[in-house]
Amino acid sequence: MPGSSSGPSAAQAAGPSAGSPGEQAAAEGETDGAAEEQAAQDEATRRLAKAVRAAEQALIEFEIAVETFRVEVENFSRLHHQRLGPMYARLDELDAQIAEAVAARTGDPEDVRKAQEARASVLPMPGVEELFHGWMGADGLFDEAQAMLTEQPVRPPQKVRPSEEARKVYRDLVRKAHPDLARDDAERARRDAFIARVNTAYGRGDEAALRELASEWEAGPAPAERWLTESEELYARLEWLAARKELLAVVAAELEESAIGAMIKMAPDDPDALLDEIAEKLLADVAEREAHLAQLVG
Repeated sequence: MPGSSSGPSAAQAAGPSAGSPGEQAAAEGETDGAAEEQAAQDEATRRLAKAVRAAEQALIEFEIAVETFRVEVENFSRLHHQRLGPMYARLDELDAQIAEAVAARTGDPEDVRKAQEARASVLPMPGVEELFHGWMGADGLFDEAQAMLTEQPVRPPQKVRPSEEARKVYRDLVRKAHPDLARDDAERARRDAFIARVNTAYGRGDEAALRELASEWEAGPAPAERWLTESEELYARLEWLAARKELLAVVAAELEESAIGAMIKMAPDDPDALLDEIAEKLLADVAEREAHLAQLVG
């Protein structure tokens, strides 16, 4: 019939059906839900990454504090041995002489045994020069040690206490180059080697060397940064940081509980004054024992 059409309808000519309005709404809802879920996961990951970075910086600051205290303990220990070692040695020698004088008077086997033990404790030992940092050798106290005991002028032991400027350079270096900021084994190895050199210079209180190392780091290859995006990796990182902090806490506790650490805590602002007090007490003990010995052999 004229005007009729045997071809496809208008809907068919328009192509495949897009579905009913309900189906379209459901599809859009699923898409929106997936997008919202992904956005929530991304936000959670960003927060976790932020927490990891904060934990890394906190750990580095803690390591700086522990290393600084370790250097203080090590240097104070060295100064303690250098300055007071000869006095302790003199006291040991006097105790041996007093015990020998008592044994010679009484002839008692127990007194003889005590005298032998006292003498054995002051016999020269291998490496005694190193033990007393050059203050005592196999032949006894060196001249400088004797001068100190008799309060004669003597060259004071070299102090190694990093200056405030050296501490500042050290802290800046550690914050930038710390191995815990590495994201792969090669970068960690590079940072480990560099920080070892930094710690050595800091232990010597060598500000010039620290500044040279700072320039070297700035001129070196920029560390490749890669933000962690996987939640599993971030959680593992947090666990590692927590474990590392626990280990450092143990080290810090051992330093604080050590004899030298306890001494530093007694006078953190002026440990030299504490050495002066101890030296004065030891000199008094030496004088007392010398007087006792003079009575025994006089």
